[in-house]
Amino acid sequence: MGNLFLLQADVQYFKQDDPVAGTIILAVLGLVILVVFVSNIIKNGVNPGKSGGGGGSGSKHFSTFALHRVAKNYGLRKDQTKVFEYVLRSSGITDPEHLAATPTALDKVFRRAYKQIEKSANTEEEAQQRMAMLFSVRNTIDMYHNTTPAAPSTQHISANMAAVLTVNGESYSVKVISSKNDGIQIDCPRSAIGSLIKFPRGTRVSLAFFTKTNKGFSFDTQVLGATDTSFGPALVLSHSGRPKPMTQRRFRRRQITTASCDFYQVRMEEAKSKKLPPRMVVDTRRMTGTPVDVSIGGCAIKTQTSVPAGSRLKIEFSTVKTALPVAVLGQVLRINRGGISSAIMHVKFLKVPRKSMNTINSLVFEYADD
Repeated sequence: MGNLFLLQADVQYFKQDDPVAGTIILAVLGLVILVVFVSNIIKNGVNPGKSGGGGGSGSKHFSTFALHRVAKNYGLRKDQTKVFEYVLRSSGITDPEHLAATPTALDKVFRRAYKQIEKSANTEEEAQQRMAMLFSVRNTIDMYHNTTPAAPSTQHISANMAAVLTVNGESYSVKVISSKNDGIQIDCPRSAIGSLIKFPRGTRVSLAFFTKTNKGFSFDTQVLGATDTSFGPALVLSHSGRPKPMTQRRFRRRQITTASCDFYQVRMEEAKSKKLPPRMVVDTRRMTGTPVDVSIGGCAIKTQTSVPAGSRLKIEFSTVKTALPVAVLGQVLRINRGGISSAIMHVKFLKVPRKSMNTINSLVFEYADD
């Protein structure tokens, strides 16, 4: 009975605790938890409940370490890195590496940022400056993809990829069967009448292959022999390190079908004073053509007007999509025949005002299409 009395006494003791003090303790504890949670959101740029995109989620913290790793790998400057971080955080992206490696998702995020600049900029000058920085980041990332092999080595070339085999100046369309074994297996090339062509072991060849985005890469190698596969007769080539890009084009290029342009020849005249540089004089005679494609580095123009290679031109054009005129100074690099009475001029841009550069970028990346 004594023990039961003591137990009852203990129970009575707990029931007589001060309820106000307990409530205060719980409130303070809840406040501390809330402060820590909010500070983490501010520190890491996490938007609760919002999808992180690019392989991240709202429950993950933004990885500053991953951001700087991407910036280093892709060659982003310090100011470009800050712009890229702003784009990522404003879209709730928590995985910079995945996004940078996915061009489609990257353009979706950058297009959103481009539209936001159009709406939020206080002045036209501010808008053009912010757009220029945005596109400088996007072009730097794009250049990395354009000049980086589609596979780190020939052992990582995807199966069923279209390829061209070149032997002694002759080219044959083939497909890659497998690259995971000791050699690269490709379709055995055939002659014009369909018979198999056999090459001796050690024959020097070149293999070019093309990705789904039509980027071409190639490498030199040699024939190891022939074999039979479930896909038919195959030629076996030796592995040969890292494939090289077939072209070193730095900037994305886009074909144009709804534009016309005027261009004028530009000549240089010596200034009256030797201390002054030569001045550019624009000829008043207007010539016309049709832009074929454009990038921020140059364009191709189809025209019936004969202009010699090396000529400097003032070029003006606009498109339905951008609705903004573009004016640039360019130089004709070469001229190809484009038909019976027309030619295609390949022009390198020498000087592009910032507003025209932004317009060209919005056209090339298709940010101004919607």
